[in-house]
Amino acid sequence: MRHKSLPIISKAWTLFLDRDGVINQEKHNDYINTWEEFSFYPGVLQAMSIVAPLFNRIIIITNQRGVGKGLTKLEDLLAIHSNLKREVEAHHGRIDDIFHCADLDDNSINRKPNKGMALQAEKRFPDINFSKSIMVGNTLSDMQFGRNIGAYTVFLPTTRPEVDLHHQHIDMVFPSLLEFAKAISNKV
Repeated sequence: MRHKSLPIISKAWTLFLDRDGVINQEKHNDYINTWEEFSFYPGVLQAMSIVAPLFNRIIIITNQRGVGKGLTKLEDLLAIHSNLKREVEAHHGRIDDIFHCADLDDNSINRKPNKGMALQAEKRFPDINFSKSIMVGNTLSDMQFGRNIGAYTVFLPTTRPEVDLHHQHIDMVFPSLLEFAKAISNKV
């Protein structure tokens, strides 16, 4: 844990979460193609129950290039997201929506680090204020996305040990989503 201290949040805040490497185990150099391949990180369901009452909106934003490559079927991705939401809710958590980008082009407005998925979320939920938001991710692309929308950024070094934890786009580092949730709940 380092850098800028965590902000004091209120119910006006939005929590943006990456999916693979934050919520679930990431497959190295591969994609999660079906629900059977999906595996929550330890503590994630508890973390989601901790953050649910703290934030106005909880949004997952995820690049899913596997769909664009034809490796993941869209209906399987939607089933993963439906099951993910159901499991989180069964453990007293909440996800307001999940936005994905299947585009192959890195310049796509919707592909992180570009802010298209955040703009989709803002269109769906006009009460989102990007300056009152936190982005939690496990890649520098996630951190750049956070910077692009003016969010506070939290890096989880779950899958990218090579990332410089002092990078200018990282505001704070936690070992897991659960540790972040415990820390933010103490800032309310």
